[in-house]
Amino acid sequence: MRVSRNSKLFIPRLERYYDNLSPISYPLIRFTAGIMFVPHGFNKLFSDLQGTTSFFSSVNLEPAYPLVIYIGCLEFFGGICLALGFLTRIFSLQFIGLLGVAIFHIHLKNGFVWVKGGIEYPLFWLLIMIAIFFKGGGRASIDYSLPKEF
Repeated sequence: MRVSRNSKLFIPRLERYYDNLSPISYPLIRFTAGIMFVPHGFNKLFSDLQGTTSFFSSVNLEPAYPLVIYIGCLEFFGGICLALGFLTRIFSLQFIGLLGVAIFHIHLKNGFVWVKGGIEYPLFWLLIMIAIFFKGGGRASIDYSLPKEF
């Protein structure tokens, strides 16, 4: 491949790699974001249902048990759907709500830094979910193959 002399890249020889790999960048982000939620949901539903319910009660998220079931299902099944790009906007919107509650109800009082329980980590994921909501499933998704997309 011939390298363009008019390339704006600092290293023009990388242009073909950028061009060839850029179509997978968004599906990679969407897939990773979805998959990152799955273990959280698995833990809530199948490993520590009682502990999570007790935590929700302790921070006044009531009714705790139904909320834990909903959030566990959202994280587990919704994470899988998000990763596959199925009903992407519906699930990303629910994750936006979940992360908003996590930020304002749980983490805000602890400041910004994540290692001190702050908003840094959930804020990052909230912004990713907002971007995914506006972008939708993209070409490499189940949504793209459906007749209509949400």
